[in-house]
Amino acid sequence: MIRWGITANSHDAAIAVFVHDELKFAAHSERSSGVKNDKHLNQKMIDQALEYGPPNQIHWYETQWLKRLRQLTSGQYKLALRKEAPRTTLSNLGIHTYSKIDSILDEDMFSQPISAYCDPNNIPIHAAQFFYHRHHASHAAAGYFTSPFRDAAILVIDSIGEFETLTIWHGKDNNMRKLFSQSYPHSVGLWYSAMTQRIGLKPNEEEYILMGWAAVGDPEKYKQKIFDDFFEPFDGTPNIRFKKNLHRGCLWWAPELNTIQDYADIAASTQAVYEEVFEYLVMKTKEIVGDENLVIMGGCALNCVANGSAYKYFDNVWIMPNPGDAGSAVGCVLDHTRKHVEFATPYLGYNIPGLYPVRTALQELRTVGMVGVANGPAEYGPRALGNRSLLADPRGQEMKDLVNTVKRRQEFRPFAPVIMAEHVHDYFDMPAGCNHSPYMQFIGTCKRPDLYPAITHLDGTSRVQTITREEHPGLYELLELWYEQTGCPMLLNTSLNIKGEPMVDNEDDAKRWTQKYNVKVLTRDDT
Repeated sequence: MIRWGITANSHDAAIAVFVHDELKFAAHSERSSGVKNDKHLNQKMIDQALEYGPPNQIHWYETQWLKRLRQLTSGQYKLALRKEAPRTTLSNLGIHTYSKIDSILDEDMFSQPISAYCDPNNIPIHAAQFFYHRHHASHAAAGYFTSPFRDAAILVIDSIGEFETLTIWHGKDNNMRKLFSQSYPHSVGLWYSAMTQRIGLKPNEEEYILMGWAAVGDPEKYKQKIFDDFFEPFDGTPNIRFKKNLHRGCLWWAPELNTIQDYADIAASTQAVYEEVFEYLVMKTKEIVGDENLVIMGGCALNCVANGSAYKYFDNVWIMPNPGDAGSAVGCVLDHTRKHVEFATPYLGYNIPGLYPVRTALQELRTVGMVGVANGPAEYGPRALGNRSLLADPRGQEMKDLVNTVKRRQEFRPFAPVIMAEHVHDYFDMPAGCNHSPYMQFIGTCKRPDLYPAITHLDGTSRVQTITREEHPGLYELLELWYEQTGCPMLLNTSLNIKGEPMVDNEDDAKRWTQKYNVKVLTRDDT
């Protein structure tokens, strides 16, 4: 049995391939198309998925007719009526499907005759059975069924699914039970995106920049005003209610903005409010579900600054390395199978074969201070974890400035360290209970920021990635040799891309990157 999970037609399209309930391949559309946050499927990624054989089932991460109903009720008529039917999209790429529930609720009916679906004689040969799933169920399943927990609370926070914006679940014995749901227009994610737009950034894409910008602002300057102007008082339940519908942004919200620092202060105040709201929701999740294990999913789970507070209430926390919509390509399949899978690695994308270029990378780091690595399967998720990474010496401010220049980024933007797991507590104060952070989902406070300015943010924190030999033998060996020669057990690790572009994916991308940006990108060990 071959099952595909797909997210597409909204933003950040992705595909996941399961063979006999084993996750074999997962990739973002942007990596093969070269278009940042590409919402469309493309033939190249479909062909990569087909290398595992034609699918018997295809699962879609949200329910289209319900989403279109919400779009109609919220006045988004152009979105509701656009002809981007999932099954038509797949058919145009040569993937034919059929459904046992082809009815008037199937939005493909707007573009295909009823007879094409109702007559079993019209089912194309090799057609895959097609399933829709609920958006938040896909999020929850992606987290719970890839977690090491059989009994866990599940908190999902995002901008919006079909109608849901916040859900709390209890996962136990391979079943998920929804215990709380909040619906549009009340949405923490929509509010955070609106504030992203308010400070001149791109909503639904550059929220991570707001999070980084917050470190240079005053978190108290606008904090109370934000609560007063946007939020209804908390009522002791997980309901986070807003005074206005923020789906179209909040450019009308106009405190006095005369300097760049004023914008930084809004970013800092926004982040401070989010952290308070997030901790409140974690606390309420604990009250509702109990348990000692927590799964956090949805786009808001990428806020690594806030995530650490979850350890105040739960002993163990799991965040799948791709918690946003793209990760739901995995989740919608797992929502169907209801089976835990061993999520042994986030390296699930296009594979560049060959040994990890340990010796050559070490030489470049010792002589130049910076090197790109594109080797092995690409990471499934928004963060480079060693296989599509720009690595650099973390010990000098000049290196931070150089890497920011190469990547065309704002000078305040932080960089993350990758460190051998056994050394993390020697260099960072991590959230209590957080002993391992392999996917850069939590921040720690650097104990000697004066020695490691390239990976230390202005507030003294770092988004830490820990690595073990078992998780990544090649990268661990590189760190081990670097430590032996320099006394430093970590490297700066950032994604191998330029602002506004997706990460390097294949060998041709690596060659172009080397030529265009004058930074050597290694694809294999040729020694």
